[in-house]
Amino acid sequence: MNARVTLNMEKHLIESAKEYSARTGKSLSRLVADFFELIRHEHLEQASQLPPTVQSLKGALKGRGADATVSGSD
Repeated sequence: MNARVTLNMEKHLIESAKEYSARTGKSLSRLVADFFELIRHEHLEQASQLPPTVQSLKGALKGRGADATVSGSD
């Protein structure tokens, strides 16, 4: 479902956006929607980031079966 949004910004930004729109063949609405998708995607990436400790362990058991044991220094 589409909805309308009213944006207020500096006139020079609007003119630049219109020029970019004409060069790329994308409507201003599509440009704004693409930007909002980028923001949404960035937010989802940040939300799914692992804590540093878990991130450092990621892939440590790659290729090992569930019954494999890791031997330490005996």
